[in-house]
Amino acid sequence: MVIVMKPNSKEEQIKDVCKVLESVGLGVHISKGSQVTIIGVIGDKKLLNNIPLELMPGVDKLVPIMDSYKLASKTFKPEPSIIDVDGVKIGGEEIVIMAGPCAVESKEQLMEAAEKIKIAGAQFLRGGAYKPRTSPYSFQGLEKEGLEYMLEAKKKTGMKIVTEVISQESIEIADKYADMFQIGARNMQNFHLLREVGKTKKPVLLKRGISATIEEWLNAAEYIMSEGNYNVVLCERGIRTFETATRNTLDISAIPVLKSKTHLPVIVDPSHATGKWEYVIPLSRAAIAAGADGLMIEVHPNPRCALSDGPQSLTPEKFIELCTTIEKLAPLVGRKYIMK
Repeated sequence: MVIVMKPNSKEEQIKDVCKVLESVGLGVHISKGSQVTIIGVIGDKKLLNNIPLELMPGVDKLVPIMDSYKLASKTFKPEPSIIDVDGVKIGGEEIVIMAGPCAVESKEQLMEAAEKIKIAGAQFLRGGAYKPRTSPYSFQGLEKEGLEYMLEAKKKTGMKIVTEVISQESIEIADKYADMFQIGARNMQNFHLLREVGKTKKPVLLKRGISATIEEWLNAAEYIMSEGNYNVVLCERGIRTFETATRNTLDISAIPVLKSKTHLPVIVDPSHATGKWEYVIPLSRAAIAAGADGLMIEVHPNPRCALSDGPQSLTPEKFIELCTTIEKLAPLVGRKYIMK
């Protein structure tokens, strides 16, 4: 449930409502929009059965939230959320680009990639230190050593670090290095893992599961938010369909659907969606045109030699071409992207 305050409600009236909610053991989340203030009620609303909240000074109306994902719902917070990752804001006017190799393979490989994507204006360095793979014989990542290389690249370039975590142990280790945790598609419904990253309060990039509906995806975000961590960014990365021309099918329609249902920012990963580098640039353009807040792009200095996902990785030269395109496109949809 949310409590909609009157446009002219006073700060003391808002505080009084919050005190009543907290007195019965309920949590509150205040969202101040341009016109009205909304108080989100967190917990069992049955605790309010004998309390006439609608009669309190400053209260306009009570609105029940019918969606199962209450904290992620746009009813709970009508204004779009802007997630601040150590100074880089996701969901604001500026398009955010996360780029880098699928897996951290060596210090030399990562540093070369980082230096080149920085030139094109990327704000985040992405790289897998922990790599859950379909085959147990595939490269699984350098783990802590890979994180150390990423931190070194961050110090040199100034980019923020986003990297995948797959367990409680990896969370504890990566917490010392990463600015943002990533939950991969395979772990979207690993509810224990979702709760654990929710407890950290560190921003989380939540990828859509390979066969997940939008509602299932938003409920996964709810698991993180239910632990008090509202710093969640959604990442569309393609879903499994009957089509075989691409690895997965990029669901462009998910972007406007999410914008109508949730206040959380949305970015798109066309690299994993297609599995083929030649489709990455056109689908990136489509994602931004559809309203995405950013992109996650795989870039490798030498894709032919990549230990993971080489066929879908852009060369640094192609990545610069992509960013040049986004810089021109962004103003047409009311956004901006500035190549450094």
